[in-house]
Amino acid sequence: MTHFALTIIGRDRPGIVSQVTEILYRIGCNIADSTCTILGGQFAMILILSHPEYHDREGFGEAFAPLEETGLSVFLRTLKPGGEIHCIDRGEICMISVYGADKPGIVYRVAKELGDRRVNITDLNTKLVGSAARPVYVMMIEAVLPEGTTVEEIDGMIGALREELQVDISVRSITPVEL
Repeated sequence: MTHFALTIIGRDRPGIVSQVTEILYRIGCNIADSTCTILGGQFAMILILSHPEYHDREGFGEAFAPLEETGLSVFLRTLKPGGEIHCIDRGEICMISVYGADKPGIVYRVAKELGDRRVNITDLNTKLVGSAARPVYVMMIEAVLPEGTTVEEIDGMIGALREELQVDISVRSITPVEL
């Protein structure tokens, strides 16, 4: 079965998820995986979906036109076979949190440090919290460590980055849930 990646973004308002999923339901799509969030006032959705009869984006015809008419941007991409399959990382799963004063380069520096150590970032979210007078930058990363690497090793390696960026960075193991 062919899988598709559907990306939707637009100014946040109530009803976007309902509008999108109603269209998918009515045309017979199955949602295999999804994530939705608000980014700076924009609502963003990314869905991996399939349809038993559609093998390319032309099969969807004008199904998403109603979304675009309400100001949403829609992008549909056909995935190569196997593109819907979740990669299996065999290392330890951890949560990395970063707190500190907002400044350019925090995401890059932390991601580079992790990438250089072959740590696979599987989820990353950032937010500004606190007050207008005292904003605090918060970044939460879910990552998979390379086999044989421990949380303590990564925590120790990232110590110099804490000093350089003047932020608090913590690394902790999380227990995966199996169904």
